[in-house]
Amino acid sequence: MSQMKKTLLSLAFAVLIASPGCSIQKFALRSIDGILDNSMLAIMEEEDLTLAEQSIGSDLKLIDGLIKTDPENEKLLFLACEGYTSYALAFAEDSLERARLFYTRARDYGERALTLRGIPDSAFHSDAAAMRGALAKLSSEDIPYVFWTVSAWGNAVNLERDNPDALASLPIVNAMMEWVKAKDSTFYNGGPLLYYGIHYGSLPAMFGGNAELSKSYFERAIAASDGKFLMTLVYYAKTYAVQTQDEALFKELLTRVIETPLDVLPEQRLANAVAKVKARKLLAQVSELF
Repeated sequence: MSQMKKTLLSLAFAVLIASPGCSIQKFALRSIDGILDNSMLAIMEEEDLTLAEQSIGSDLKLIDGLIKTDPENEKLLFLACEGYTSYALAFAEDSLERARLFYTRARDYGERALTLRGIPDSAFHSDAAAMRGALAKLSSEDIPYVFWTVSAWGNAVNLERDNPDALASLPIVNAMMEWVKAKDSTFYNGGPLLYYGIHYGSLPAMFGGNAELSKSYFERAIAASDGKFLMTLVYYAKTYAVQTQDEALFKELLTRVIETPLDVLPEQRLANAVAKVKARKLLAQVSELF
């Protein structure tokens, strides 16, 4: 067991045995916040997928337990949202039920954090106009909270495109990501741009798809990380290239992913390692997709 993990467990034990509101509990929770931050950063730098999956899983269950102790801790709620979204994308998408479970859990944690930061709960169940009004009260400091919440929510919707209730929430989801894009379109390696590339590239024209808009957003997202965040290339191939039946582009993008060294973006080794796995799977499906 690593020294960091031992420290986490010791502090977690202090939280659990201490009386609610006591100074020991508060000190332990504050200490754990910082350690969990560093733990998640270290996991994102990990290239071994088995080790990363085990580490994220154990950290997430620890965070779940800490949230039960301090249910209004914004930082813990945010870490849970970010962590479950990342876990679902990296390790659960081969199972529809698991992916749906984790994306929904991530969204719920994110909504709780945003409620504490000033967005009324009703805004998540109303319409795009209500959400825009609520978001107008937030600042740039809230970008990570909104981005990861809407990433989880958007991915959950993508898994249920045949569910009218899920699709009905898309205007709210889009309003949230539009807010992030307006504040900082390059956040998380061009994450907001990637979102819209996927959005416009995964739908037929009759349902709102737009190939040219999709291509434009993907190219801007690639530029945001200088082409180093490989997941962007994977989704460019998976959505736009497939929707437009551009087999040459599909193969070019995925081959580039496979041939790019993991160290091209050290802080995102895990995401890039996952991108390589997804790229190989997609290349194996060429005959089915084209």
